Order: sequence, then structure tokens, then C-alpha cells
Amino acid sequence: MSTTPLRDAMTQALAERFDPLVLELVDDSAAHAGHAGAREGAHFNLRIVSARFAGLPRISRHRLVYDALRPWMAEGVHALAIDARSPEEA
Repeated sequence: MSTTPLRDAMTQALAERFDPLVLELVDDSAAHAGHAGAREGAHFNLRIVSARFAGLPRISRHRLVYDALRPWMAEGVHALAIDARSPEEA
């Protein structure tokens, strides 16, 4: 299953919400082939740098990302690894 349309939609939503300096959303699904979750959806690794994360703890950053991606988290995404940083931390 190709996740390119899914990845593209998620990337666009993140870009619109966070105006990031860095946005890398990598589809890592192939590395999880054969494990139970692979049948339930795609696996992604996200690296995002945005001023919106300045002064926020990690859990708050992750909540903001999950809120932005909510439409896809329920359908199509099984796992999302998040590295969210402010520009000062990049």
C-alpha cells in the first residue's frame, strides 16, 4: 500500500499549522512489515522545528502535533515517532 497521499496530506497539515523551519515526515512502514501493527496502518517518523514549540514541554508539543494530525491518526496511521523542537533547540 502506498502511503504517499497520506504522507502528503499530513505534511501539508503540519506546514499550515506550524510554519516550520524544518519538516521531515518519513514513511517508515516498510521497516515494520510483518508485525501486527503493519496491517493496521502506516508508521511515520516526524522531525519538525517550529517557533510554536518554544517554551513548551515535550508532552505539549506532542499534543499539538497529534491535534494537527487527528483526522489521519484514527485512519491510516498506526505509529508516529515525534521529534518536535523549537528553533533554539535545533
